[in-house]
Amino acid sequence: MCRGLIRSFRGVRRDERGVQLVELAIVIPLIALLLAAVAEFGRYFYEYTTLAKGARIATRYLATAHTDGTDDPAAKNLVVYGNLGGTGSPILSGLDPTNVQITRRDASGGTMTGGVPNTVTVEIVNFQHVSLFNLSGLTGSSATLNIPVKPSVTMKYLLTQPLI
Repeated sequence: MCRGLIRSFRGVRRDERGVQLVELAIVIPLIALLLAAVAEFGRYFYEYTTLAKGARIATRYLATAHTDGTDDPAAKNLVVYGNLGGTGSPILSGLDPTNVQITRRDASGGTMTGGVPNTVTVEIVNFQHVSLFNLSGLTGSSATLNIPVKPSVTMKYLLTQPLI
C-alpha cells in the first residue's frame, strides 16, 4: 500500500503538465502591475513637462518687458491655452488660469509692489495628476496616485529701467 502511494507521488513529481500555466498565473499580474506603473509614470512625466514648458514660455514672456502686472492674464493664457488670447481648449484637462501663480521679486527677494523687479516666477498651483488606476479600490486602503504637479520657473528680468 505504502509503495504504491510512493510510486504515485513519484509519477506526479515527474509529470510537468500544467506547470507553464501555473507560472503564467504567477507572472501575469506582476507584468500587468509593471506596465501600469510605467504608464502612470509616463502620464505624470508628460503632464509635468507640459506644464513646465508652459511656465517657462510665460516667464520668458513676462521677463522681457512686462513689469507692471497688466500682462499677467495673457501670461496665464500662455500656460493654460498656449496662446495669449486664451482661445481653444486647455493643454491639459482640468487646467485653468487660476492654477497659474505669478510672483515678482526685488533684488533682496521680497515681493514687488512697484518699479522694475529683479525676477519673475511662474508656478503651477493646485493641479492634481489624476491616476487612471484606482489604487484604493485595488488595495482596500485610502492610498491614491493623485499627486500634485507643481513645476515652477524663475527668470531674471531683462530690463533694468522702467519703460517710458
